[in-house]
Amino acid sequence: MKVGIIGATGYGGLELIRFLHNHQEVEKIELFTSSEEGAVFSAKFSHLVGIEDRPLQKIDDEALQHLDVVFASTPSGVTSSLLPPLLQKGPKLIDLSGDFRLKNLASYEQWYKKTPAPQEAVEQSVYGLSEWNEHNIAEAHLIANPGCYPTAVLLSILPLIKDNLIDPSFLVIDAKSGISGAGNKPSQASHFSEANENFSIYKINEHQHIPEIEQAIAMFANVETKISFNTHLVPMTRGILATSYAAVQPGVTQQKLIDCLQATYAKHPFVRVVEEASSIGTNRVKGSNYCDIYVQLDARTNRATIVGVIDNLVKGAAGQAIQNMNIQMNLPQTMGLQMVPLFI
Repeated sequence: MKVGIIGATGYGGLELIRFLHNHQEVEKIELFTSSEEGAVFSAKFSHLVGIEDRPLQKIDDEALQHLDVVFASTPSGVTSSLLPPLLQKGPKLIDLSGDFRLKNLASYEQWYKKTPAPQEAVEQSVYGLSEWNEHNIAEAHLIANPGCYPTAVLLSILPLIKDNLIDPSFLVIDAKSGISGAGNKPSQASHFSEANENFSIYKINEHQHIPEIEQAIAMFANVETKISFNTHLVPMTRGILATSYAAVQPGVTQQKLIDCLQATYAKHPFVRVVEEASSIGTNRVKGSNYCDIYVQLDARTNRATIVGVIDNLVKGAAGQAIQNMNIQMNLPQTMGLQMVPLFI
């Protein structure tokens, strides 16, 4: 396959390059940019010397149309106008930006504060939560790759909601991310002096992933609910740990919660159900496409604590995008993604 990456200079783009170079079916990778045309990629990222020494290309519809797959790893608000002209023109499209995730355009405008994509394009997009939407992903021309936080949250709570083991009417979700989640453009929040030795909360009750999580719960578990969801910045480079709290339904036991998760993901190689709290953490999945899940029932309060852990740049972005490409192309889902986590 010949694949293209729009936005290759971001962290998500760099991870796409890292994994696609290990993909047995990828013959050629074309790198596109909107602002650095002609720049030699390895001159900007010296860890890729001898690997990606070609110059960046200008984004061009004709060049993109001759590719098999195009990944768009851009800030939100860019692909809403960039990708629709490519629909039905040749390449499979996988958008990592968020512009095609929300089916309600007014909701997108409200939460993202940007002009939404055309309704027709949004209607054609398929939400790419790999383990939950495989059939539709296989038929999709345009995939809306899930956000990093929603991936960790949804993989951990959806089975328990769908099997009516927890009460979805009052979900409290507390999520933490490493600084790479903010992208590689410098900002005050990601400045070393601001972030180092500092644990902070941001976008209180205003995070754009709130409607995405609620939409996916309705889509996959057939439950309409409103969540309390807040995010925190941790002074580390990679990783997301999302902790969800919910009351359990009458008669639910610890074993039922574990059995539900294990049964749901028994045939999904990138989701691991962990039974010891000491075995779950961001360094257990770092650099890999794994999502680890842990659940514990508090009999005293009759509430479950549900933990989902991912690498935000891999399972939360590039890795899941490649997993979706594999599904689209009828390839093994693990192809190119069998990286052992970077534990140390």
